[in-house]
Parts: sequence; C-alpha cells; structure tokens
Amino acid sequence: MRRTRAWGDDRNVDRLRGWPATLTEGPVELRPLRLRDVRAWRETRLRNADWLRPWEPSNPETPLFRTGLGPYISMAGTLRREARQGLALPWVVTYEGRFAGQLTVGAIVWGSARSAQVGYWIDGALAGRGIIPTALAMAVDHCFFTTGLHRLEANIRPENHASRRVVEKLGFREEGIRRRQLHIDGAWRDHICYAITVEDAPRGLLVQWRRAREAAAHGGSPHEEV
Repeated sequence: MRRTRAWGDDRNVDRLRGWPATLTEGPVELRPLRLRDVRAWRETRLRNADWLRPWEPSNPETPLFRTGLGPYISMAGTLRREARQGLALPWVVTYEGRFAGQLTVGAIVWGSARSAQVGYWIDGALAGRGIIPTALAMAVDHCFFTTGLHRLEANIRPENHASRRVVEKLGFREEGIRRRQLHIDGAWRDHICYAITVEDAPRGLLVQWRRAREAAAHGGSPHEEV
C-alpha cells in the first residue's frame, strides 16, 4: 500500500495526524474529498439513485437525491471543515483512476474514547470487484496505526446483506441492534452495530484481506457483492 501524508501545523498535529492522506492498493485508491469532485459525484449519485436509496441516511425534511450541485457543495464543505478539526476523514474511492464512491470516517471522538464511525457507498457498476473491502481495510489500518484511533463502528441495516458481508469478511464483530437509529428512505430504520478495535487487528486488516484474496484465487473465488 502506497501512502502519502501532509501534516498540519504543530498546534493541531494531534487532531490532524495523518491527514490529508492518499492510500493506494493496486487499482483502488482513497484520496481526500475535493470540491471539484462535484460533477463526478452528482453524475454517479443520480445514476445510482435506485441502488443507493434503500441504504442512504436521509433528512426526514428533504429529499435524498436532488439534481443541483448544492447538496454536494454543502456536504463537502462540512466534511472538509470537520477534517480540519480532527473530527472526520472524508475520502473519495477511485478505481483505476475513476470516481467510484465515498468512504468517510466520521463522528470521531478523542480523549479516552478515540472512536469513530465509518460509512461507505460504491457505484453499482463497479460492485463485485472487492473495491470496498480493500478501501475499508486501508482506512481501518490508517485510523489505527497512523491517526491513533482505538475503535471503529459500522452501523448497517439488517437487510443490507452485501454491506454486512464486507465488514464480516474483514473481522468486524456484531454487537447488537440499534433501534430506529437513522432516517433511511422515508422512515426511521434499525441498524446492526459492527465494531472493531486495534487489538482485533494487530497486524492490520489489509494484510489479512490480501491473504484472504490470495487464498480465494487459488481455491475458488468467494462471492463479493460490494
């Protein structure tokens, strides 16, 4: 995995450690979200509206998919500001240089918790190539071994079997149901909490994921939905 980093000034090094960062594994890359990604983001989201709608957090007062550029500019501005404050790591996922989706580590809590939540989505046209498991493995390793977080959570709808298999393949453990946790597709939905701590992956998830893929290549490929 190739990794590049830029550092903030000394006053903010604890909160900005390892950000911005670009992480690469083969054709999969995580790079910081940019304002100029707006057109690729909008085109991908509109084309994937039906694919994403059942799983995407929404505001109960506004529609999820709109045709203007405003939603992206607002979202990107908020995430970039939170990144400067040490509260989020907002990445774009690319595959062979093509915009493929997003992966965001957000809701970062420092102090005695050092925890965060991770969310992701991918262009349906690129699903099934192991892109998101690879991206998530890179992100988890970066959070644990560079940023200094201790625990990451992924909260997933019970019906989202493809996304659940991503975290299960990487060793996240299931910790129970969070009732009506998020507003999704017009209603408040239950989510399963999956979590992993640095003690669960002392050598990193990417090494583990590489070995799993190599074993599958020599003994039959598992079905990868995401």
